Amino acid sequence: MTQSASAASISNPLFEKSKRPFLWRKLFSLCGVMPIAGYTAFHLWENAKALQGRQQFIDMVGDIGKMPYLTALEICVIIVPICIHATIGTKILLDARYNVGAYSYSGNWSFTLQRLTALLVAAFLIYHLWELRVQKLIVGMDGGGFYDTLCRNMSSTVSGVPIIALVYILGIGAVAFHLANGLWGFLFSWGITVSRRSQRLSASLAGLIGLLVFLLGANTAVYFATGSKIFVPSEWFTPTKPHLEGCPASVLNAPPAGDPMPSLSAPKPATSSAPATR
Repeated sequence: MTQSASAASISNPLFEKSKRPFLWRKLFSLCGVMPIAGYTAFHLWENAKALQGRQQFIDMVGDIGKMPYLTALEICVIIVPICIHATIGTKILLDARYNVGAYSYSGNWSFTLQRLTALLVAAFLIYHLWELRVQKLIVGMDGGGFYDTLCRNMSSTVSGVPIIALVYILGIGAVAFHLANGLWGFLFSWGITVSRRSQRLSASLAGLIGLLVFLLGANTAVYFATGSKIFVPSEWFTPTKPHLEGCPASVLNAPPAGDPMPSLSAPKPATSSAPATR
């Protein structure tokens, strides 16, 4: 048995003990790009439905809830890859040496900022899950509850400063940078971009993707906080009902999920019930 095991090890040098760090890093980068980055883009795109109004957001949440095998998909495509990426990433973060002060070239800054944004993304993800998913488990929050909670929290201020909205914009910015920089590193480490020219082109492409991800997410956050759409023309996301324009105002009179929103049009003049005199 020992000889056969040794022979198998020699015939498969990729699985030798010395190669394990290499394999772990490949698994780390693969989980970060394939399921996590793809889900991030999908999540931000779907949440942009909020710009069409409360009911459209509720319908979007309902449609996702009706997907077949949703729990299995969430576990296999989201939870497991995130746990793998976070576990290996934590070891990489702790083992790394940071000397950007002594060697302040762009590659070293990218290396350092990738690990800094990893911490920010982890903190933001924990808060985001607590704000919505954990509350859903505790109080049974539905799509309307998600929408109203995001509106209420992001439109709130402390001494005039929208703290939670700024937390969301900072978190989305960290996600966008981590995704874009990680995508560039994935293409390089997997031997897809070998030449200097291909690396420059991939850096531009990854930067553009990161910018689009940030604008998509930040625009939705600004809408939840103020009711304004700053990065796209208003006609691109026109609510189906005029009174849904402006997220914070819609929360003030938000009905239960599925009920039609009350009209905010001016009330009709009151008429007297007394009989007219001749």
